[in-house]
Parts: sequence; C-alpha cells; structure tokens
Amino acid sequence: MSARQVEPRVTVAHPRETTALFGHREAEMALLKAYRSGRIPHAWLIGGALGIGKATLAYRMARFVLAHRNPLAPDVQGAETLNVDPSDPVARHVAAGAHGGLLTLERTLNDKGVMRTVITVDETRETISFFGSTAAVEGWRVCIVDTVDELNPNAANALLKILEEPPRQSLFLLVSHAPARVLPTILSRCRKLALRPLATADVIRAAAQAANIAIDDPALSEAAEASEGSVARALTLLGGDAVKLQQRTAALLATLPQVDPRELHALGDALGGSDRVALAAFIDGVDRWVSERLHSDEANANANLPRLARLAEVWEKINRAARDTEAYNLERKPLVFSVFGLLAKATR
Repeated sequence: MSARQVEPRVTVAHPRETTALFGHREAEMALLKAYRSGRIPHAWLIGGALGIGKATLAYRMARFVLAHRNPLAPDVQGAETLNVDPSDPVARHVAAGAHGGLLTLERTLNDKGVMRTVITVDETRETISFFGSTAAVEGWRVCIVDTVDELNPNAANALLKILEEPPRQSLFLLVSHAPARVLPTILSRCRKLALRPLATADVIRAAAQAANIAIDDPALSEAAEASEGSVARALTLLGGDAVKLQQRTAALLATLPQVDPRELHALGDALGGSDRVALAAFIDGVDRWVSERLHSDEANANANLPRLARLAEVWEKINRAARDTEAYNLERKPLVFSVFGLLAKATR
C-alpha cells in the first residue's frame, strides 16, 4: 500500500513518502550524533503515542544512513538534520519501497486481501536473507519494524535472534506505541528513544501538510486541540462527527460501572456498519480513558494493584477485539457492549 487511508476524504502518505519531521528535534539530533560518532548502536526502539511521527523519524534516519554511507564523511559531520532531498535517488527509491538496503516489516494483506492483525514469523525471517545475502547496494542495511508491538510471539523471537548477533553495518529501527510491553530481551538490545506528543502548533502544521488542508482551517484547529499531540488522532477527528462521537463515548465512560443499555445501543448504532473513522474515534476515546485511569493509579502511592492489573488486561483485550473488528469488518454494536462490559467488571 502506498498510502494510509484515514477517512474517505483524507488520504495520507505512508511514512516512507513523508520527508518533513515536526517537533522532534531532540530525538533527531540524538540519532544524528550517534551516527556521526561512527559507533552507532545497531538497534533503536523509537517509542511514543500513536501518530506522533515515530515511523516518519525512522524512515528519515534510514534515508540519511543509506544516502551517507560513511559516518565520518565531511557532509555527515557538518549535517544539521537528517534531511535528504526528495529528489535524491535514495529518497526516491525509499519512497517507492524499492531500495535494496532497506527492509520494512509491517502488517500485510493475507491471501483474501484482508489486513493481518500481526506481523508473522515468515515475514520476520526475511531479515535472515536480507542481512545474510550479498548486498544489493554497498554499505549499510537498515530494517524498520513498524510496529514491534504487532509481532506475534514467534516473530518476536525470530527478530531477537538476529538482534543478538547483528551483522556488520546493520541498523534496526523498531517503532513501538507501547515500549513497556515489548519483550524485555528485545528491549535490552536496543537504545531507547522516547518521543513526546507534539505541541498543538506542530500537529496543525503536520496534519495540514499530510492531508493538504489549509493551515488556518477552523476544523483543523479544533481537531488539533483535541488530538493530545497526535497527528493521526487529529486527522481521524477531521472525519466529520468523530469529535461528537468521542464526546458521547466519554460521557458513557464517566458513568461506569453503571451504564444505560439504551445509550449503549445508541452508541453502537452511531458507529455504523463499516465506518473506520467512527470505530477509530470510539476506540481512541476508550484508550484515552483507560490510559488516564492507569496513570492516575500509578501516581497514587496507595493504588489498588489488582484493579490496575485488571484494567491493563482489559485494555489489551479491547485493542485486540478492535483490530479484529476492523480487519474482518465485524459488526460494531457487539464490540461496544463487549467493551463496556469488560470495563464495568474491571472498575467495580
């Protein structure tokens, strides 16, 4: 796929086609400084919330390394950013997904044309042939995993094996929305690079560029204010009634553990039969609510640890169910009832 569909009217470029980076100057300089040293760690875990530019940064780093093979060269030592001109052959090949020095592991379509919910072990084993064969291009080889959260257990173990004995001039850039859940054995072999949510102004600039929207569009400003620093969330909220649906979800969540069944039916109807934007807005609202509760409990010295564990477990179940619902185009209303049932039980 060459683009990521956010909603029927907004098509956003894949991160490999995105050259601009907003709001992560410190993280960019950490990567550049490490590369210029000539002793860059072979694996990096780029972590942070969904939609803040982690994959964009990973591809930006990949382009730079593939375009500047010698870290000690004057042009690298004098570089102030990781930017590579879009007209550069390396940038064009990366954008087309056709650079011999770059391997990307991400979810793909199965034989029926349905997006898989995980990255499989067979796909991950491609790293063996990629790093083990004669180089199609001289110099560095880069592997981007987008995201490491979506590796199934066998795939994670396959990746771990090559991380344990990294080939010469290899660079792994692992993207993660939830670094704390990554296998400790993988974490221990990576340099961690945490990205913070973007400032509202950066969200507006990034979303405007990504979706070709006027930067002074009032709807964009409203979506950015409600995005909590996520460009992906802002673009989702631009899908018409998404903001109202999130407000409706938040109102119901506030009544837990008691919920009016009639309101649940109404919310399920509002999600529609196959509207991905509505589903994303609903799950995003639930994610934020659970995340706030978990962080609130963690900050409380007298936190109820069993309750904390129940919420964390429910959170994972909800996100798995949401991925299955989207991947297999299942009915939305049963998901709504399931989500609130799980949360009601966990919060009693």
